[in-house]
Amino acid sequence: MARVRYLGNEPVTVPELGGREVQPDEIVTVPDDRYDGYVCQTTKWESVEEPAPRDEEPSPVAHTAPPATAAAKKTTRKEG
Repeated sequence: MARVRYLGNEPVTVPELGGREVQPDEIVTVPDDRYDGYVCQTTKWESVEEPAPRDEEPSPVAHTAPPATAAAKKTTRKEG
């Protein structure tokens, strides 16, 4: 679970946290998959602890060149 700090000036009720009231400067734990939804609101929330890396995520695949395609066949015209 990730943690964020509420930066607002007045308490706020957060439905996603079960309707919990969050106080100014309070640190709360949020679901990892919703972390970005909080920290993107930079005037309301700041990151305290980022989500832990997920073991079940596939590792990034190295960039590979697209498969080769057959080159266009050149034709020659016989002039005569």
